Amino acid sequence: MERTWTWTLAAPRADAWSLLADTARFNEGAGFPRHAIREEPQPDGSVVYMADCRIGHYRLRWEDIPVDWVSAERFTHVRRFVNGPFRSLAATLVIADSDGGCRVDYTLDVRPRNLLGRALLALGFMRGSGKTIAAQFESVRRHLADPAIRPYAAQPAPRPPDAERRVSAAVAAIEATAFGHGLAARLADEVLTAQENDVRRIRPLALTRRWAVAPRAVIECCLQAVRSGLLELRWDLLCPNCRAAKVSSTGLDALPHGAHCASCNVDYDRDFSRNVECSFVPNPAIRPLDGGEFCLFGPMSTPHVVIQQTLEAGEERVVAFDTMPGPYRVRTLHPTGASEVDHAGGAFPSVIGDGETVVARPPSRPGTVVLRNTSARRLILVVESRAWVADALTADRLTALQAFRDLFSEAVLRPGDDVGIARIALLFTDLRGSTALYARIGDAKAYRRVRTHFAYLAAAVREHDGAIVKTIGDAVMAAFVDPAEALRAAIATQQNVAALNHGDETPLVIKLGLHVGPCIAVTLNGRLDYFGTTVNLAARLQGQSHGGDVVMSDELARDPAVATILDRFETTTEAAAIKGFAATVPFRRFAPAALAAGPSIRLDEQVLG
Repeated sequence: MERTWTWTLAAPRADAWSLLADTARFNEGAGFPRHAIREEPQPDGSVVYMADCRIGHYRLRWEDIPVDWVSAERFTHVRRFVNGPFRSLAATLVIADSDGGCRVDYTLDVRPRNLLGRALLALGFMRGSGKTIAAQFESVRRHLADPAIRPYAAQPAPRPPDAERRVSAAVAAIEATAFGHGLAARLADEVLTAQENDVRRIRPLALTRRWAVAPRAVIECCLQAVRSGLLELRWDLLCPNCRAAKVSSTGLDALPHGAHCASCNVDYDRDFSRNVECSFVPNPAIRPLDGGEFCLFGPMSTPHVVIQQTLEAGEERVVAFDTMPGPYRVRTLHPTGASEVDHAGGAFPSVIGDGETVVARPPSRPGTVVLRNTSARRLILVVESRAWVADALTADRLTALQAFRDLFSEAVLRPGDDVGIARIALLFTDLRGSTALYARIGDAKAYRRVRTHFAYLAAAVREHDGAIVKTIGDAVMAAFVDPAEALRAAIATQQNVAALNHGDETPLVIKLGLHVGPCIAVTLNGRLDYFGTTVNLAARLQGQSHGGDVVMSDELARDPAVATILDRFETTTEAAAIKGFAATVPFRRFAPAALAAGPSIRLDEQVLG
């Protein structure tokens, strides 16, 4: 029996898709039971996914077929039952533009196994299903009209005794610190009332988008919420294919070097920049979470995948899809080779899988993507965006934030362990003539001046989303994920140094150097530290500074966001022989006069205070 329901929504197709294709939340809101998934690797490298759940005294079992979809166009999800009244159930959603919004067709196709199945269909199974589905669509409609209304109903488990009291105490404790930003009550409401799918993995950058709040404020609030007992912190080692967290730990020192994803049947390593993500879960004393899945394979479970299609041996399929310009990867769901595509727009390449690898070949027609399986077995072909990190608080970013360093100074790697970081911006400073300063004004007064300058630099670094890694004598080493923020912090430090020196007869002069590149993270002297050529060159460039200026490497200058800052300042291009580097090293210099003449990057009054 097949039945189709149609709705129109007064919203763009992409907005409606992001909600309706979130099948895990859809199923939770509908009150469908959780189920367990058993992944069974096959000899050809593919995986069969067997699911089961208990309904009353009855245990229902089925094979969960990976969903076929084209993002913002359609999906089909099939379950083939091993037992029970039905042989199979398929749900298909098709979404298309219409006047003033979009039209959605939702189809259920149910095949009975036996007399009981036929009786259930005859007695109104489809009618009851239609009411349940309509209720979820109505909740989506309300949310699209008013984003303050949550889509889908949350059905949290009963709260533990004293949960409300613990939440109130945690909110007060968070807001009593510098890290609350007035967000603690909002975060507590999320923890208590959001769907389980939303709080199993709380992602601060996703909250940032929903709340329209600065990212650092949300991250700092979540970090303080761990210290105040509202949340727990998790380090997730993400599969490079499905981006699912296959391994999680509560500490960096327990995070393994790599993991195996049974869903994709691949082994993978860790990289702070690419697949180690920090997320949060509620403290179990406030909201315990049950196990099980509401839906493993929904399109929004892997939103970076824009096309996923199952093709039989020798099959070719043309799907309608307008790909946006950007970086993509074409692969299969299960292990084979992959190819990367830097798509400039227009016609997207054909995607061809031969069972060993997937390649991008001659262009498809504009508005379509050609998929071809030239192998002798079934393949699930995937086109995914490589810009997956939009909502991922990766470990390189978190560990380069001052709030993390302040609140989690004990979060370190195992002794002797190291982990790669693909790209980090490093800032080194030193005081010009500090030895003479001690001789001129005395040790005690000079020490106080140096300590004040450390606080000034730490506040400036934090304001630009960086972190002080360490101090070495009178020098400072700071880290930033965003090279543009590193440069802004450097410029602001020099432009506002007069406030640091106000009223003092012996002004401090800061030397400053910047570089960006790969390095490794290690534990040294009980803290996270960075080592490698990038670190050495950043320190050496500080040595090229005369004081009051900013010296930066050509590598940092080539960053697109940095280039827009450079357009607003006059700089000089220089080069020098630098110890430890065979070739002459070119660099850019912002002279003090150029910094004074350029646009001002003011620091917060608390920084200057």
